[in-house]
Amino acid sequence: MTKKFRLPRKVKKKLKKGFWLYHPDEKGDSLGASPAKNQQDYIAYKKGDLRNLVDRKNSRKRRKEFNSKLDKEVSISDQVLQEYVNDIFAEEFRDSSYRTLLEAKNSRKGIKAYHNFINAYELQANGEESFGNISCMSVDYARDLLREEKLLKKKKKARKKRR
Repeated sequence: MTKKFRLPRKVKKKLKKGFWLYHPDEKGDSLGASPAKNQQDYIAYKKGDLRNLVDRKNSRKRRKEFNSKLDKEVSISDQVLQEYVNDIFAEEFRDSSYRTLLEAKNSRKGIKAYHNFINAYELQANGEESFGNISCMSVDYARDLLREEKLLKKKKKARKKRR
């Protein structure tokens, strides 16, 4: 008869709160772990081989690293931008996405989304597959920022007219 794996209540409660993963392999893939239920995973946790995705300290650090890759100020010609858009988007979305990115390039707020698009595309082209969707999402982000900027301009005009 084998002895059942048991942990103290408080330790078990702490371990259940997180989403635990082993460190990523060469491709960037990570295996999931449940140190509150599995003894091997708990031993790996004690050794420091697991990381908690929900951990606020580590997630802030990772988010800063992630954003630093995307927020680098890069500028490319409009022809190269057109090539990037044609490479990523389906034919029916190319024109609107290209116009949105051109408008974001010349906007105070939208420039961040423009940089995100270029950097995400270049990272994806260099083999980091996880950045493929981010380039698409950055166009949506640019649309939101441009819409927000237009609303602010309308509000300012309305205030001036009232005075």
